Amino acid sequence: MAPPIVRDTVPALADYTDEVLFGSVWARPDLAPRDRSIVTVSALVAGGHTRQMTGHFNRALDNGVKPTELTEIITHLAFYTGWPNAMSAVGVAKEVFEKRGIGPEQLAAIGAAPLPVDETIEPKRAASVEAAVTPVAPALSAYTNGVLFDDLWRRPELAPRDRSLATVSALIASAQVDQLAFHLDRGMANGLKQTEVAEIITHLAFYTGWPNAMTAVPVAKTVFEARGSAGEGAAPTSN
Repeated sequence: MAPPIVRDTVPALADYTDEVLFGSVWARPDLAPRDRSIVTVSALVAGGHTRQMTGHFNRALDNGVKPTELTEIITHLAFYTGWPNAMSAVGVAKEVFEKRGIGPEQLAAIGAAPLPVDETIEPKRAASVEAAVTPVAPALSAYTNGVLFDDLWRRPELAPRDRSLATVSALIASAQVDQLAFHLDRGMANGLKQTEVAEIITHLAFYTGWPNAMTAVPVAKTVFEARGSAGEGAAPTSN
């Protein structure tokens, strides 16, 4: 529900908040409440919107996002939205955890082995980075292959589908359309359905603005068409 200050100051915004955003969008069945929370949290971190984080961090936990998953989303988004945005989210998360009685022992890494490398796509992806990036920025190429994909993406504290959910949301929020096609394709290979991708974009229209959502639509259309007979859940076709 819209806070009283919104109802008293901008009543039309309060009406849209209550009737459309929370009364309709959040209730749509094509994306689970837990997924909507991951999408929303990712958009807020990407935009540095700390004043909105407290409510949505709590909502995410209520919707089934585990505390360790929330911390992992913040960690993951440091790479995709920048360290300053992630660091700004840390203080908010700390306050939320303290008020809910979530201590450091509940936030420790699970200690499992890294997720396995997908040998059908990772060598091709790594070679693509080597060819495109190494001649210009060799250190960036090394960090991309050695840290981003061979370490961060393999951390077991967050499922690959959820990492894709967070990444796609952050890219749309940041209007990074050049990177979006690859990560939409990767997300569908990680288990996102076409209907869920469409719903992510729709949801983000409210949290990142219509222009960002509309810009993502033709990219998604291209990815859907390129996957074609490969179907949902098949390996990515892009590099």
